[in-house]
Amino acid sequence: MKISVIIRSRNDENIIRQTLAALCSQDIGAELEFLSFDDGSADATPSIIREFPQVRMIPYDGRPYNPANTLNRAVAEASGEWIVFNNSDAVPLSRDCLEKLTAPLADPAVGAVYGNQLPRPDAFVLVRKDHRRAFGDGSVAASWNHMFSMVLSACRRETALRFPFDPAFQYSEDIDWSLRLKGAGLKIVYAPDARVEHSHNYTGAQLKKRFYNEGRANGMLYRRRPSWLRLLAATGLEILRDAWFILRAGEPGALLKGLRYRYLQRMSAYRGERDYCRENGIA
Repeated sequence: MKISVIIRSRNDENIIRQTLAALCSQDIGAELEFLSFDDGSADATPSIIREFPQVRMIPYDGRPYNPANTLNRAVAEASGEWIVFNNSDAVPLSRDCLEKLTAPLADPAVGAVYGNQLPRPDAFVLVRKDHRRAFGDGSVAASWNHMFSMVLSACRRETALRFPFDPAFQYSEDIDWSLRLKGAGLKIVYAPDARVEHSHNYTGAQLKKRFYNEGRANGMLYRRRPSWLRLLAATGLEILRDAWFILRAGEPGALLKGLRYRYLQRMSAYRGERDYCRENGIA
């Protein structure tokens, strides 16, 4: 068995050495092939990658970054029967991380697996909360309509060739892809014991940009105009959960920042979905 590990990066000099060291020291009963796809980093990221002779760097093609195009190119370059996707800023936390991640692929009914993301020690309190709900033991996300993340994930190469990633999605390409797998009758499995450290403390501008574009992606995916009333109800409930979490964490000083964080996140996603639907005549 051969597993191809795909590592995407851009300007990750502060963390990529840790990620690559952890990946290259994995204890797994398979041959590992490491492929690096760097998106034209302007910092020391490429030179750090070259410190690891096990990692084959695929030359940057110079095109504007599109995650689906990069993922499809990576799948074409891979030679393993199975593929692992591990972002360059997601540090595996154990030597058997990839073993635990890929174990569910032994079941032919499984289309893709995703792993557990633990927030970094400096993560903002609501980032910690959101990670716990989205990942953790999986109990909360199990009640959602759908959950998947490409940050640490795995599939069979034949699956990725049969279901290529859609370049129409600049954001949420992993959600579109995994939904199509589910639609074809394949299982999406969460592997909570396959753990990486991964989180972002976004600035206000970064938060608005990310969630606005994720909102537009939701419009593409679900093609329904968002409801203002549902937004108010869902955001109000989430703010109550936020306040309870912040107080239990012993960080009452974060309440105002948390309120602003949640408002920017939810409103940006709503506006993105609304704008996409308006532009495309979706009622």
